[in-house]
Amino acid sequence: MPDATPMTPGITSGRLSAETLSENFDDLHPAYAPHEAAVAADRCYFCHDAPCITACPTDIDIPLFIRQIQTGTPEAAAKTILTQNILGGMCARVCPTETLCEEACVREAAEGKPVEIGRLQRFATDTLMDAGKHPFSRAASTGKSVAVVGAGPAGLSCAHRLAMHGHDVVLFDARPKAGGLNEFGIAAYKSTDDFAAQEVDWLLKIGGITVEMGQRLGQDLSLDELQNEYDAVFLGIGLSGVNSLRAAGEEREGVSDAVSFIADLRQASNLTALPVGRDVVVIGGGMTAVDAAVQSKLLGAENVTIVYRRGQDQMGASRFEQDLATSKGVRIIANAQPVAVHGNGAVAEAEFEYTTSNDDKLKGTGETFRLKADQVFKAIGQTLEGAPEMLDLDGRKIAVSAAGATSVKGVWAGGDCASGGDDLTVTAVAEGRDAAEDIHSTLMGGK
Repeated sequence: MPDATPMTPGITSGRLSAETLSENFDDLHPAYAPHEAAVAADRCYFCHDAPCITACPTDIDIPLFIRQIQTGTPEAAAKTILTQNILGGMCARVCPTETLCEEACVREAAEGKPVEIGRLQRFATDTLMDAGKHPFSRAASTGKSVAVVGAGPAGLSCAHRLAMHGHDVVLFDARPKAGGLNEFGIAAYKSTDDFAAQEVDWLLKIGGITVEMGQRLGQDLSLDELQNEYDAVFLGIGLSGVNSLRAAGEEREGVSDAVSFIADLRQASNLTALPVGRDVVVIGGGMTAVDAAVQSKLLGAENVTIVYRRGQDQMGASRFEQDLATSKGVRIIANAQPVAVHGNGAVAEAEFEYTTSNDDKLKGTGETFRLKADQVFKAIGQTLEGAPEMLDLDGRKIAVSAAGATSVKGVWAGGDCASGGDDLTVTAVAEGRDAAEDIHSTLMGGK
């Protein structure tokens, strides 16, 4: 995010007091107390062939873990969750349960109020982690070694499962801290108290995983070298590039990408020192756009607007996320695409054209409008960077099989960088886990 300078007088820090900022960035969904969890668990019908399981990308046995909470054994519930999703603690906080398991809940269909599966999952996993326990033990060493590139959800999930099977894992990441988007890309009010880092430390208790930070594929690491040194390679490198607006003036001072803004905020030790504009415009319609817009408002921006090129019902952000944004004072303008960013050096206005869509084809109407802006965030998607040329691509991502195998023998991939996913933390965890099982089977002669 650009610093406040004379070129961008509207972008400044200290708009709100430390006390107000602390309240604004408090936990979005406070943790259940034990009696609250018991009451919530009692609402579950414990369905046979429960639709919530089918709706979960990691196939957690949801009725079973809720029954375990109901019977007073939350640590057993946590193991049920973590067997399928080793990052179940973070997923309980950030997973869009309202469009996955909770939307499929029979209570939702019958009463319009689902069992709060996400909060129950958090209660179980937090109980186990707070006790300092790790429910899995490492198998005897296989003598095999695997390089996992990318310490985000897919890489962490893959590394843990491989280590559990007895393989030696070296986990590489380009950033100074592990966690990927869980650490750098999630709104601060969704993951408080440095939980992402705590979860990584807890996960590493399985043993057998060496972490090497500051190692970027294509610069510090090459796929050829990794293949020569290790028995298998898993790539969970995410999407590090940012799409262009393709609008005149987007290089102006005050225009930046929303991902970097969120990362800066997540790593800030003092939110009063973090600058934000007075009039903020966020371009995009996904979770990142909502996270950037809401956090701008929470930092003290007076006017925050999300502008999305298609209809509001087509936004990637869930209805819950959209309602959260509007409840915080964010305005959402749908059916408008960026045309230009205006200003004398620094951004002063963002110009948009109204759009219509027919058969998924977007068309400008020719009618334009301008929004006052001293800060514009791009949240229009990310692109793959640093993928080795030897790998086949599927569109703009690495082509993989259902189990994550790439076109190169001995190399697997998963998470946002791989084809077939939906760019959710929970899906990345599932892909890392499944790739680890396929790697294990291959290394042990199963294929």
